[in-house]
Amino acid sequence: MSKRPEFKMIKSYDEFKKYYWYRQELSKICKELNIDHTGTKQELNHNIEEYFKGNLISKKKKYIVKNSCKEISMDSPLLDCNFSFNARFRQFFSKQTGIENFKFTADMATAWRKVKHEQNHDFTIGDMLAIYYHKSDYAKYDNSSCQWNTFLKDFCKDKRNEHFKNKMKTAAILWQIVKESSLPKIYTYDLVLKYKDKLDG
Repeated sequence: MSKRPEFKMIKSYDEFKKYYWYRQELSKICKELNIDHTGTKQELNHNIEEYFKGNLISKKKKYIVKNSCKEISMDSPLLDCNFSFNARFRQFFSKQTGIENFKFTADMATAWRKVKHEQNHDFTIGDMLAIYYHKSDYAKYDNSSCQWNTFLKDFCKDKRNEHFKNKMKTAAILWQIVKESSLPKIYTYDLVLKYKDKLDG
């Protein structure tokens, strides 16, 4: 197991992605590299990957909607119709899908961020509906941001850990070890056995 080095010591993206980074850390790295430091963890990771390839992603200018369309249709570009995850658009998607209590998905939210980030004026309401029906892979939600939650859940689910008085604290100690190493960012009972001397009984 190797401890996570400082970013300036990392020589490749393959080495970089072995370690866990918080979004705030990724944003700070991008800022120091003078590349776009806004967006999701997935977007920031992409910017850093491009940096290692020699491509510097410059900060995008914020797009301001001047005219929002009064009528929403399947052909309405998201950027030109003042799209938002609000009641107006929820009602529109509800009519299109026949689902009374329509809920936007994580993939749809990721797609909207990508549309704004890339200033994609061709992406329409119909394209967003295709995301909902899993007929488009334009954007996918990055589950890596949920790694700690999954790690904690799996730790607590393991009956062999029932003797720990404060499960969250114990799991956090193990997560800190895993997070700062090149180990896979998943829970296994082997971690409990290997680091039992660092854990509270």
